[in-house]
Amino acid sequence: MERRNFLKQAAITAAAVASASQLSRAAATSSTTPSKPIARRTLGKTGERLSIIGFGGIVVMNEDPGAAANIVAEAVDRGINYFDIAPSYGNAQERLGPALAPYRKNCFLACKTDGRMKDDSRAQLEQSLKLLQTDHVDLYQFHALTKMTELDKVLGPGGAMETMEAAKKEGKIRYIGFSVHSVETALAAMDRYNFDTVLFPLNWLLVSQANFGMQIVRRAQEKQMGILCLKSMAKTVWAADQKQNHPEPKCWYQPADFPHEASLGLRWTLGHPITAAIPPGDERYFRLAMDVAQNYKPLEPDEEQALLSGGKGLEPIFHLGNDV
Repeated sequence: MERRNFLKQAAITAAAVASASQLSRAAATSSTTPSKPIARRTLGKTGERLSIIGFGGIVVMNEDPGAAANIVAEAVDRGINYFDIAPSYGNAQERLGPALAPYRKNCFLACKTDGRMKDDSRAQLEQSLKLLQTDHVDLYQFHALTKMTELDKVLGPGGAMETMEAAKKEGKIRYIGFSVHSVETALAAMDRYNFDTVLFPLNWLLVSQANFGMQIVRRAQEKQMGILCLKSMAKTVWAADQKQNHPEPKCWYQPADFPHEASLGLRWTLGHPITAAIPPGDERYFRLAMDVAQNYKPLEPDEEQALLSGGKGLEPIFHLGNDV
């Protein structure tokens, strides 16, 4: 299923399971929060220091305001200072804005635009600032800048880059980045503009089964960019008979098995020269990611071998040359 359409359906599905999620949350928050803070790494040439785990806005999508405030407060308490959001994440901006407001000055807020031209990207920026209850975002990104034709649009006359550069001068954004699901487009974007960050999928199965991801890491390092990663806990595509009805309403892909394989997958991604990884929007996986990050250590050789062996023959969620 195409990701943006999936998110629309997920907004409906997730609401139906909200009561079960609240019961699970109540049990989780009753336990003692570990005191060891999540480590931070430098975000490329920006010099910013971000928690190695980011808070993906889908975590609060369709949650009631009180629940959103609780999970944001817990994340901040555990050391997370990097939050990522997008207009396409249902009502996540409406939920994250007031929940993050008490901590905003000490957090790094990243947002995105689906707009490819100057006017629509400006409208999205202004709406996001309003919903997020802030006068600026720290990082503004072109969302899913995957097709070469889209790259041509945003960098061309009247393109959304004009909004980005103007908003930076106005103090409404601090850094400019992009998210991408195509190696080809990622490399082209980095060659054509001096971006501050790149956000892309990097996990063990994509690298081992599709040769997807490390090319972006290497080029971003050459450019001294901040490297932000998605899908560290992803595994494979849903079977055809599960695409419309599966147990993870906030994951359009099949996540790694919970908790052991998912923990290994996150540690694999964090073992590379990246700044931070954003876990799935499912609250169980996000909480697991916080636990892993607070006690992070690189994979041992036998752990990595077991992880890679478990991915042999599985269908990767992305391929080289994909325009998705």
